[in-house]
Amino acid sequence: MRWIRAFQLFEQFRKMSISTKEFDSAEAKAANLNEKASDFKLLIAMGRDTIAGRYKMNKWNLSVIVGTIVYVVSPLDAIPDVIPVLGWIDDLTIVGYAVAKLTDEMRKYKTFKENTAAAIS
Repeated sequence: MRWIRAFQLFEQFRKMSISTKEFDSAEAKAANLNEKASDFKLLIAMGRDTIAGRYKMNKWNLSVIVGTIVYVVSPLDAIPDVIPVLGWIDDLTIVGYAVAKLTDEMRKYKTFKENTAAAIS
């Protein structure tokens, strides 16, 4: 039942906008996500670059990233983060869902970053 609630909250958060403050807060919380931390940091970078106009992706994919970030930083989620370990399990689940949905987009973004770095060198 908690997972159903988590996904309902995710759908609600997916429609929200995001600020630099939330991006920064999300980066700070990434350490709590263990094996998903690097994937989450990549999602944050994708969101930042897309909102800044440096990278193009469709609105659905961006909404998944925004929803994921807002869910992770929000104190209102299925299991509150003040409960150690358990509070991060729902965040891990949401990040895992986003990563699964955005695998192709993440691959494209990595290629974009490599090409951008090569062009600068």
